[in-house]
Amino acid sequence: MDSFWDWFWLLIYWFLFFAYLVILFQILTDLFRDRALSGWWKAVWIIGLILLPFLTALIYVIARGNSMAERQVSAIRAAKADSDSYIREVAGSGSSPAAAISEAKALLDAGVIDQAEFAQLKAKALA
Repeated sequence: MDSFWDWFWLLIYWFLFFAYLVILFQILTDLFRDRALSGWWKAVWIIGLILLPFLTALIYVIARGNSMAERQVSAIRAAKADSDSYIREVAGSGSSPAAAISEAKALLDAGVIDQAEFAQLKAKALA
C-alpha cells in the first residue's frame, strides 16, 4: 500500500461500497414502505439482496424505480403536511391576545362559559 494508485483504488472501492449501502438502504426502506407488496414478495426481494446483492439491487431499481420514486415523494409530502399541521396547531394556540379574547367573548355570548371564566381567559390572554 505504498503507491498512490493503491490508495486511489482503495478510495474508489470504499466509495462504491458506501454507494451500494445507500442504494441497499433505499431499497429496504422502499420495500417496507410499499403497502401493496405482499410480505412474501418482500421476503423474496430481501433474500435476493442477501444472495445476489448487486444483481438484485439492479433489477429492483430497474423494475420498481418509478414506483419507488412515487412512494418517496408521497412520504415526503405526508411528512411536510404533518409538520405544517403541527406548526399551525402550535402557532394557533399562541395566537394574539385580541384573538384569544374575541374567542372567549364568543364563548361567553354563546353561553358556554360564564363571566368569571371569561375574566379568567381574558387575564390569561393579556398575561
